[in-house]
Amino acid sequence: MQGLADDVILEIRDVSKRFGPVVAIKNMQLKVRAGRVHTILGENGAGKSTLMKILAGVHQPSGGTISLAGRPYTPANPQDAARAGLTIVFQELSLCSNLTVAENILATREPTTAGFINEKALVRTAASLVEDLKLPVRVTDQVGDLSMAQRQLVEIAKGLSIEAKVVILDEPTSSLSDSEAEILFEIIAKLKARNVAVIYISHRMEEIMRLSDDITVVRDGSYITTKDKTETTIDELIALMVGRDLDEIYPPREVPAPPASTKPVLEIKGLTRQGEFEDVHFAVRPGEILGFFGLIGSGRSEIMNTLFGMRKPSSGTIAIDGREVSINSAAEAIDLGIGFVTENRKEEGLVLSHSVEVNISMVALDDYANRLGFLKRQAERQDAQGGVDRLAIKTASLETVAGTLSGGNQQKIVIAKWLLTQAKILILDEPTRGVDVGAKFEIYKIIRQLAADGAAILLVSSELPEVIGMSDRAVIMSEGRQTATVSGDEMTPEKIMSYATGFAQ
Repeated sequence: MQGLADDVILEIRDVSKRFGPVVAIKNMQLKVRAGRVHTILGENGAGKSTLMKILAGVHQPSGGTISLAGRPYTPANPQDAARAGLTIVFQELSLCSNLTVAENILATREPTTAGFINEKALVRTAASLVEDLKLPVRVTDQVGDLSMAQRQLVEIAKGLSIEAKVVILDEPTSSLSDSEAEILFEIIAKLKARNVAVIYISHRMEEIMRLSDDITVVRDGSYITTKDKTETTIDELIALMVGRDLDEIYPPREVPAPPASTKPVLEIKGLTRQGEFEDVHFAVRPGEILGFFGLIGSGRSEIMNTLFGMRKPSSGTIAIDGREVSINSAAEAIDLGIGFVTENRKEEGLVLSHSVEVNISMVALDDYANRLGFLKRQAERQDAQGGVDRLAIKTASLETVAGTLSGGNQQKIVIAKWLLTQAKILILDEPTRGVDVGAKFEIYKIIRQLAADGAAILLVSSELPEVIGMSDRAVIMSEGRQTATVSGDEMTPEKIMSYATGFAQ
């Protein structure tokens, strides 16, 4: 067997990056070995994304050196990186919704005949890759018709369609449930067997400990340490990452859960949308956190979109405070006291080109208008700053463009936006997707506080520990059907997964 030094396929030495006066990373170090999974671990804003964009050729380093396969590595753009043997799957999807799966996977590299795209070869090549990766999609499907989880898998297939020595996976399971994540884990095992190096970025600690061979911790733009997975623990890694110990991942309730006799604020009976979900029924009380769990295609997010007026139900009833209502638009939902933190913050939750302040205040603008229709700018700004402070959003100022912030901070802006509406029913669809451990704890505390203040919370999550750790009760979905509502002793991973997979006795 070769020595460890000979196994190094990618080496970063003293790399730094400045954006004007701002130092994003400094003196970064990294040695990535062939045939191993090397996780980069750090909070949002720690410099992970900047480092990955340097490796992908999106940014140029301000200092330091990088070598790939023993040669200087200085990609001018992602195409240069791919030609050199490095490919990256970014957390934020780069797919075209109006194109098919096959067209997205082979975009800019379509097979041609006499200068024209060969459609049959395109479909055949993409189908071969999808089949090899065992992805639950058809290559002729239009990406816009796919769920977020399916889109994430297509994004992964797109990245893996290029043969590479190094594959970077940035939060690849952020929108995947456990079963889809298993597909990815099998793909990673294949890459390792082919002696491909995998750089893995994730905030899911159990996942990191399962997959990683080596773990590098970064904090505040600086290299902290690299650990062999077998020689560290989750507690040690969290302490290194955030610079402090987290005694509990899920904060305890501030007040007891509301008793079953409490009148529900929202009650759903027989809600059905043909082809997506059917005969869904549940009630949620003021101050209660009702979890929703299910695998891909279970209908969880579709139910939430229907409650928020983004889809029309085929049948069933929705009642708020005991009064049956019809919700035909998001505006009507907001007027009824419903807030919605969508799972797709990039396309549905934010206006990325606008400032932090505008994004936080946009759904509450009516509250800042005077009798002449002019905005009370001081009040708007004060409340936006309150949201930034409350959620510890890392931003230089309220004028900072939201799209320039890390994914975790963008997610906190979406939550801050809905806090301003003082919604009595708050839908949280994957509220901690792409958020680091420290920020997750802050968001969990906010959720607990909202429940203590009397808000009814609908918490949708692909992370089973999150559903169990935060919910008072949980609705379990499987293939568009509600298979159970569990609470108390029934809220165990084994019991919930048995309902979610349809194997419950």
